[in-house]
Amino acid sequence: MQTIPRAPLLLGLAGLLPFLWGAVTVVLPDLGLWTAQTIGPRFAGPYVMLFYGAVILSFMSGVLWGFAAQLSGARATSGYVLSVLPALWAFFMTGGGPTSAGISLITGFVGLLGLDWLFWHHGATPPWWMRLRLLLTTVVVTCLAIGVFA
Repeated sequence: MQTIPRAPLLLGLAGLLPFLWGAVTVVLPDLGLWTAQTIGPRFAGPYVMLFYGAVILSFMSGVLWGFAAQLSGARATSGYVLSVLPALWAFFMTGGGPTSAGISLITGFVGLLGLDWLFWHHGATPPWWMRLRLLLTTVVVTCLAIGVFA
């Protein structure tokens, strides 16, 4: 794995902010209350992480679709099929309340990491891809776990 280029690294880290904010507002309930009263309840606690997590899983389906386009033949076909799984997972698995939705998102992000590895293994991603995805997934799963289990 190579060094992550600056732009994807900074954008990836910026994409963690809603997860980090959600986790902080769970750990600091007064901040969560202030956020809910000032900005709205959707932007505090587990709710910001759940909503944003579903959006990001859907976004990642598009990224994986682009990787599938780098493949050919049966690998491309299976890549296209696999690429839609994160979006479908987010759509079908996040509606049962904050605890089950959080657990489903944790499962979805861990599964996404497996798909990332598969596309990386087949040479459809940049060489640095797994280094970035491991970093981002670790933070996302940790934040979601705070939302679910704290």
